[in-house]
Amino acid sequence: MGFQLDFTGKRVLITGSTKGIGRGAAEGFHELGAHVAINGRLAETVAQAIEEMGGGERLIAAPGDLSSVAGVKTTVSAAIADLGGLDVLVNNAGRGDDRPIDGLDEEYWQIMIDLNLKGAFFTAQACVPALKESKGNIINIASMMGVMGGPEGLLVYSATKGAMIQMSRMMALELARDGVRVNNLCPGWIETPMIQNENELAGDDALLNYIKADCPLGRIGHVDETTGAILYFASQNAGYTTGSTLVTDGGISEGR
Repeated sequence: MGFQLDFTGKRVLITGSTKGIGRGAAEGFHELGAHVAINGRLAETVAQAIEEMGGGERLIAAPGDLSSVAGVKTTVSAAIADLGGLDVLVNNAGRGDDRPIDGLDEEYWQIMIDLNLKGAFFTAQACVPALKESKGNIINIASMMGVMGGPEGLLVYSATKGAMIQMSRMMALELARDGVRVNNLCPGWIETPMIQNENELAGDDALLNYIKADCPLGRIGHVDETTGAILYFASQNAGYTTGSTLVTDGGISEGR
């Protein structure tokens, strides 16, 4: 067969795909022939992302808030209907804020759980019937913070991403009998708007300097380096891979 990356005619839903890792994945699938549903909370940001990507009938608008089950069901059902089915789900929507233990409260905890974990699960659940039909697959975007300790202030974020990794393993076991694969990607520090915003808050490139010092490869990662891993997991080249966790962090977790 050889190594091929061709998604011509494939139907892909990527949550949180107006920017960052999700946007990079959307561009990658689209360039390789897929029909891609673009998701974000706001319709205007989704429309802007689609316009920036060149528009066309293979880009589908799928705006919606995935932090509630009702929002998930509405968004996913509309996306699958517009795509005419589903072959790949990339569960990317999430958030991470820097907040110390003594600054955590119930409201913040619930916000993080609702989007990063509950939203990811119920999005996958809503996609399962269509994925069973297509023998498709799910790529859950977790984080290196789910497999190791991180900087102070990321306790809740790390907890949700660790839970996502275990959730994905169990989903992989349960869905294997239906030919649906489930894998995890755990990015490290990637140059995304979230990191750029945090760096602006830190000032004087403090965060970027910390990342470079923390990483054995000595640099921050690029979005296209996560895109390549996502495309691999979604392709037939990974047809015998399920329940796997791939960490793309420049060696940070090994160094720790």
